Amino acid sequence: MGCATNERFVTIRSGGRIWAVGAIHGEASRLAELHAGIEERFEAGDRIVYLGNFLGLGREVAATIDEMVAFRSALLAVPHMNVCDVVYLRGSQEEMWQKLFRLHLSVGPADVLAWMMDRGVRETLAAYGWGAVQAQERVTNGSQEIARWLSEVRGRMELYPGHQELLASVRQAAFTDDGALLFVNSGLDPARPIDTQRDAFWWGADQLAQLTPPYAEYKKIIRGFDPSQGGVNLDDYVATVDGGAGFGGTLTAACFDSEGRALGRIDA
Repeated sequence: MGCATNERFVTIRSGGRIWAVGAIHGEASRLAELHAGIEERFEAGDRIVYLGNFLGLGREVAATIDEMVAFRSALLAVPHMNVCDVVYLRGSQEEMWQKLFRLHLSVGPADVLAWMMDRGVRETLAAYGWGAVQAQERVTNGSQEIARWLSEVRGRMELYPGHQELLASVRQAAFTDDGALLFVNSGLDPARPIDTQRDAFWWGADQLAQLTPPYAEYKKIIRGFDPSQGGVNLDDYVATVDGGAGFGGTLTAACFDSEGRALGRIDA
């Protein structure tokens, strides 16, 4: 069966191995090393899911997206690869970046921007040529000026080939077409079905940690970011693929079979 996508979710072809890449947080050098390790082990029929939080925190945000764009092109050159076999999920960093472009509609935009910059947007803005002081100055002069500034931010992103397109392709969650595996960024509200989760994918980490399996008959849930930095755990019902990149730790990828069993991991 092929894969399918809509504005919120991606359905991944089941039956093969799936590589899951944890939070990158702008660590391009680690990502290049990780990609080299995946490339050595990549087999025909494999898929790859980036579990969100590509942006923010690190000093190599633009280079991170460059590396992701280049690796996608390399993978899609592999025989029998499908465009939906390379999946990008939206993490909290990408969610904040998306909300930045609606800042002119916010109540108290300067406060909203300050909150987001303290949580990673500062580094992403810097990657596209905007300092924190300069950004804050531009959001204090009314909604029309903010809209003009956001247009300039978008224009600078367009100078980097593939960046806008990759970030526009992120989805909230992914699951295999046989209903066995669910991939999320960080959290989940166990009391809600998958199609009513919304912000819980990014801000519901505590709820996911309290989940009693099974959830909606999934055999395994795989997430890429743990805000409490509890480390990599591949064997529990909720697997965490987060080595702490962006917080002084490693960047981690794990390979899972179609039943959710961990077949190995790579750290960079």
